[in-house]
Amino acid sequence: MLDHVVQTLSSDTLLACLIPALLFIFSLYFSGLPSLSGLRQNVAEIIAGRRRTTFGHFSVERAALSYQQYAKLSRGELATMQASYGKLGRAHKRVGYDMDYPAKLNRLQEAIALNAKVTEGIVQLGKEEFPDRLSRGDWQSAGVHGDVHRVRESLKHFVRDWSEEGRAERANIFGPILDVLQDVKPAARQEMRVLIPGSGLGRLAWEVSQMGYVVTANELSFFMNLAFRFLLSESTTEHVNQHTLQPYASWFSHQRTVDALFRSVQFPDTVPRRSTNLELAECDFLGLERPPALRTGGPAGYDFIVTLFFIDTSLNIVETLEHIHGLLKPGGTWINLGPLLWTGGGQAALELSLEEVLRLAGMIGFEIASDTDGPRRRRTIECEYTADREAMMRWLYQAGFWVATRMR
Repeated sequence: MLDHVVQTLSSDTLLACLIPALLFIFSLYFSGLPSLSGLRQNVAEIIAGRRRTTFGHFSVERAALSYQQYAKLSRGELATMQASYGKLGRAHKRVGYDMDYPAKLNRLQEAIALNAKVTEGIVQLGKEEFPDRLSRGDWQSAGVHGDVHRVRESLKHFVRDWSEEGRAERANIFGPILDVLQDVKPAARQEMRVLIPGSGLGRLAWEVSQMGYVVTANELSFFMNLAFRFLLSESTTEHVNQHTLQPYASWFSHQRTVDALFRSVQFPDTVPRRSTNLELAECDFLGLERPPALRTGGPAGYDFIVTLFFIDTSLNIVETLEHIHGLLKPGGTWINLGPLLWTGGGQAALELSLEEVLRLAGMIGFEIASDTDGPRRRRTIECEYTADREAMMRWLYQAGFWVATRMR
């Protein structure tokens, strides 16, 4: 009898049953007990032999989920604000009432509903343009929360890149770059490639393509890519100023007036479309390869690479500058404008000063333009980034601007 029990316990069949069960128990131990519906789902996944999929933070799945949950997560924050107001004593609550604070919270609810029209449109377009990745239900797994802060950042980029309100900020940071590119004769531009990594919502890339260059807009984050596609698609954006946002409504701090907090911004100020001059590369910059020459017999690579508020996002600045160098044609031009706000928490392998970055560029094989005047002169440009122009707080960068040539 004992031998039979031992034989049974060591059988492959029993082990095949025990191992999934043990894994399931360990998952409960480390992640906490799920709800009854979640428990059923876990059991069903084990029986079916499926494993849950995790998606990268900037993936199309995570971005779509975040846009989809924008209204829900924003209303959750609003509920917390309402609860905090509700905890006031009667006298102080009366003061708030006399100052129309409950009405102010109601306006926030209306702003959330207005902004959700855009976020829901982005989600719907994403499902249509990425059916293989967004048709399955696993990207909407229960208990997975989107990143509402990334969504709000993207909504502010609509203002900076594609509204009349953002015109002054665009002119300040796009202008020096476009001035360098304007130096090339128009007839020569159609045979020249420009790469813009970290292109965001694509306004700079689109502007450069309108000048006649063949432009590759490279962006890793699908929070940005889905939003840019929302503008490019004829099904979602048909005419100028079709969409309306209240982009600053979620942050009550540093506001001069309630009306300024809830002011509406219309976009786009012009309607972009894909063309033979505008290509999308929705991937990691470090995975890009040299493109073929546009002119028969010419060298492969880009004629210009434009980094706007980009190089400090790198976790390894040496690798980033080497890749910029490697993607350029011999004699190609690198244009940079931006600060050095390195990724926090010690994640960046090297956090260099401006002096060190320029020295590194020389070590890699770049020569920084030494012009004392003209568009290629190295200089500091005071600028903002998706700023609220009517707020009481201003965050100003002393951004470095330089033009460099690949020498070897």
